[in-house]
Amino acid sequence: MSNHDNVLEEAAHWLGQGRRVALATVIETWGSAPRPVGSQLAIRDDATFVGSVSGGCIEGDVVTRALETLETGKTEVLEYGVSDAMAWQVGLACGGRIRVMIEPVKG
Repeated sequence: MSNHDNVLEEAAHWLGQGRRVALATVIETWGSAPRPVGSQLAIRDDATFVGSVSGGCIEGDVVTRALETLETGKTEVLEYGVSDAMAWQVGLACGGRIRVMIEPVKG
């Protein structure tokens, strides 16, 4: 899904259906970041998601980590950047860095 405008509304809808939901938010950027601070991605317990934290570069990894967060119940902060080997694996090679906070949403 690619609609960036209704992330919180969709997360609330999923919670209302009894689904577990995590929210990923860009909390810091440096250099040429693909999405600005405040950009969000809502992830449902079946890996369905809406929104974007990177324009597609790292969404797959963020979704995987969000599903883990739903299992542990713990907030996690991730950093992706061009200097990290992980960044090349997940596709953030734009020259910037971003920090993303992933938190389970309590209904």
